[in-house]
Formats: sequence, structure tokens, C-alpha cells
Amino acid sequence: MSLHFELNEVTKKLPKHLYQFVVKQPYEEYTAQNQAVWRYVMRMNVNYLSKVAHKSYINGLEKTGISVDVIPHMDGMNRILKEIGWAAVSVDGFIPPNAFMEFQAYNVLVIASDMRTINHIEYTPAPDIIHEAAGHAPIIANPEYAEYLRRFGEIGSKAISSSKDYEMYEAIRLLSILKEDPNSSEKEIEKAQEKVEFLQNNMGELSEMAQIRNLHWWTVEYGLIGTLENPKIYGAGLLSSIGESAWCMQDEVKKVDYSIDAATKTFDITKPQPQLFVTPDFAYLSLVLNEFANTMALRTGGLKSIQKLIDSESLGTVELTTGIQISGIFSKVIRYKNNKVAYLQTVGATALSNRDKELIGHGITSHANGFGSPVGKLKGINLPIEDMSPRDLKAYKIYEGEFMTLEFESGVIVKGKAITGTRDLRGKILIISLDDCTVTYNDEVLFKPEWGIYDMAIGKEVISAYSGPADVDSFLGLGKVSEIKTRKITYSNEEEKLYALYAEVREMREKGSSTNKKITEIFNQLKSQFQLDWLLSLELYELALQNNYTIKSEILTRLENLKCNKSYTKLIENGLVLCEN
Repeated sequence: MSLHFELNEVTKKLPKHLYQFVVKQPYEEYTAQNQAVWRYVMRMNVNYLSKVAHKSYINGLEKTGISVDVIPHMDGMNRILKEIGWAAVSVDGFIPPNAFMEFQAYNVLVIASDMRTINHIEYTPAPDIIHEAAGHAPIIANPEYAEYLRRFGEIGSKAISSSKDYEMYEAIRLLSILKEDPNSSEKEIEKAQEKVEFLQNNMGELSEMAQIRNLHWWTVEYGLIGTLENPKIYGAGLLSSIGESAWCMQDEVKKVDYSIDAATKTFDITKPQPQLFVTPDFAYLSLVLNEFANTMALRTGGLKSIQKLIDSESLGTVELTTGIQISGIFSKVIRYKNNKVAYLQTVGATALSNRDKELIGHGITSHANGFGSPVGKLKGINLPIEDMSPRDLKAYKIYEGEFMTLEFESGVIVKGKAITGTRDLRGKILIISLDDCTVTYNDEVLFKPEWGIYDMAIGKEVISAYSGPADVDSFLGLGKVSEIKTRKITYSNEEEKLYALYAEVREMREKGSSTNKKITEIFNQLKSQFQLDWLLSLELYELALQNNYTIKSEILTRLENLKCNKSYTKLIENGLVLCEN
């Protein structure tokens, strides 16, 4: 597999299945206008956010290699990020939530490297490099927040999704792509919007993944920190939106103390947020995260945890008290009194592991057609199998070469000839393998002798269940890359001419080679051919003002006239303040 990113001390630890989400940063596709949009937003941010953002933001820009003037190269960011133990990779828009979280768990920021268009300069519904690089990266320079982010990824990647979650992800991804593409039709956008709204209204009970995504949204993306009366911004969605970073400070936006209740507060990614949560400090974020983790199947186990995996219809893992981990797609669970687990079953490829390492001889080739096992204690015997010493096992006729009948408290009966047992390093028995085996529950046959060797997992209880495999190397092709791709914008000849003018102005500014004559020539072209473009006029005015060129008054008059268009009024006013400063 050819890599689109540089392996360093951080990225070389990534599981290989995450490589499929990484794309090459399309730096050569950024237009000169894209560069101007980046510069405008970043200058606005530094000017405004220095007053309202958490103190880590401005320092973090420098620490993470984010330039105000130029869209960052991923390689350059990585060289600096590795100094604080992080890295960044380029991805194509939204990626599945579990994958996003898993990258984060390995201290890797995923950066959607497309660049917002000038029409979405204040806010974009699609993730872009301003949001990711200038929003997320600076705050991770704060060690306490960085650890929260890593821990969030570690826990979030284990959250169990519902079967509807992936459909919602695909719908939101499509809508964000369409809204950012200037060539999209209103009909396309309207249809995609309707689908998102329909799914939002018909999701049913929120899954673990839906809830932890809500926590992520109200902290990492749209979080405020401090007091309700005087909050500061730390969420990347706010830090990267010159529109919402100002809007969120208004009284119209309700401020609420952050708590675990945020897990049930849904959001609309395509609109400004009417309510925001305020955490007193970064340490409190970790407390709430831990409180939520205590409600997850990851920590609660039991019957409900397996039912969550069955409902997800996706690859997951169940761990028993012995430490044996069963990874596969769970299809069935038999319960008995007091909601205890009697038997669990997977379909298709299944792997058995211990301490997140696949057990030799128990990978997906050995268990290609599913796996089933009883859970619990034997009837009439108070000592669980897992706690039996070799002497105990022999006393109960559980040893190699012996034909045995094991009747569990639940009513599951296992009959067969013991071949061998698999133990962990401490000597605790994890698996008993039987030949000529029949497994029944009441009148139901769960395993027949003609199916081959029966490997019975040992454990008196289910202590954990979570999304994904125990050993990431057990399954090939983990994760799924969306077939809906970010659209590459096609530009008209007129637009190409305009971007060429942007490039000229940028070069003059960088080389200090502007003259009154050059500025005037470009300005005249702008007036005659591109009457609605306001950003290049601002850049021309900035150079004219700095050098006291005579053309400055004429450019200012044009900008004042363009302010009549309400779409530009605030943008131009803010830009003029930057120029004056």
C-alpha cells in the first residue's frame, strides 16, 4: 500500500486499517483566492480570538506551526506537532465516527484538507482545513486538553453504534459536500437536507456512539470554558468560524453548565448552534467523560451490552471474566433468570483473543462460520470453571480424553470429549476444546458433532462489550471508506482569470514589489470584469494604504459601495479595520 503521509514516531503507531482513510493533501489545488480566504479568516481570528478564546489558542498557533498568511502544508505541521507528541493526516471530508475517534486515540488529528469557498468564508457546513488545522490543532498544545482529546478517542472508538448511525453519517457527509460545492443545484441540496431531517427525527433511542458524538460536539467542536457570565472559546468549530465565534458571545445564544446531560442534546451540523455548554476547566471535561464511560457497555457488561452489539449489526467484542475476548458480529444471546447471559453467538468470521492479542489457532480462519459459547457456572457447583485448579477439574471430570456432560445453571448442556484446554500466562483456563460435541438449550440444538471441534469459551459473566475487534490485526478490511467523495470544484475561464489576479497581488505582497501603477492596473481589471469580488479589493486597499498610493481613495470608495450588499457588509467592515490596524 502506497502511503500518502510520512511515518514518524506518532503515525507509525497507527493500525494499518486506518491508512485507507488518509489521502494526499491536494495543496496544488488550492487557488490564490483560497489562500486569500485563509489569510483573511486567520487575521480576523488572531485579532478577535486573542480577546475571547482560551489563552492556549494564540500560543498554540505558533507551537503547532500554523501560519496566518499561508495554508499549512501537512508535512510541515507534522514536523512541529511531533514535538508535542501529536501528528496530523489529511482525509477526505467527514470519516466514520469510530475511525475518527481511533485516530484521536493514537494522538493523530484528522484534517479535512479541502478549503472552504469564499461564499462560506464565515461558516462552512463541511469540515475544511481552516476548521481542522486552525481550529483543532492550536488547543492541543495545552497538555491537559490534549490528554482529554486522546482519552476521548480511546473511549469513543469503543462506543457501540446503532444500525442507523452509519446511514446518518453518510447523509450528513453528502449534505455537507453539496452545500460547500458552488456547482450544486438547489434541488440536490433540498433532497439531501430532507433525508438528514428525516433520519434525525427517526433515529429512535440514541446509541452510545450518537451520545458520545454529542459530547464531542459540545466540547471539542463547540465548547466554551470559564463561567456562564464570562466564557472563553476552545471548541474548534467556533475557533474556525469568524461568524459563529462572534455570534456565540451574544446573549441570544444560551449558555449552559456542561454536564453529562449534553450526551442527549442533539445538534444540526449545517446550522449555527442556539445553545452552548460551558465547562469550568479542562479537567472537568475528563470527569464528565469518565462519568459517561461508566454507562457504556465497555464498562457495564451484562446482557444489555450484548444486545447493543446485536442491534448494531457491526463487528464488536465481548469479554468474559477470564479475560477471553470474542470478536465478531453478534447475532444471538440467550438469557435466563435475573437477566443473566446463558449463551452468546456470532455469525461469520470470529476471532478469540486475550489481552487484545489473538490466541494462536483461534483467528478468523479457525472460526470462519461463527462462534457460540455458554456463559456462567455449572449447575450444583459453586466453584466456577475458571477458578478450578487442575485437581478441581479432575474431580469434576473436566480433563483431556474424558467424555463429559456439563450442565450449566442456565440450562445449557455441553456433551463431548475434552481434547485440550487453552490457558493464559497465569494458568487460568480460557477455552476447553471438545470433539464429538453436542450443545443444547431446552429443545434447541446449538452445536452438532458434525460441525467439527467445539471451542467453549470459559467465563462466568460478560464484563465488557465494545465496538470493533480486540486485536486490530485479526480482521482484514476494517472500516469502510465512503463511496461519496468530496467534489472537486471546476472553475470557469473567468474564475481562473480572477484567481490569476489574486496570485499577482499575493506575489507582490510577499516580495514587496507592489507599485501604484501595478495596483491601479489590477484594480481597473477588477472593476470592469469582476464587479462583485470584495476580497481582492481589500487586499489591494491594504497594499495601497501601507504604501500610501494615490489609488487608495478610489479603492476605498469601491469597498464602501460593495458594502451595500448585505452579504459583504460585515466582512468588508472587519477587513477595513484589519487594514487600518
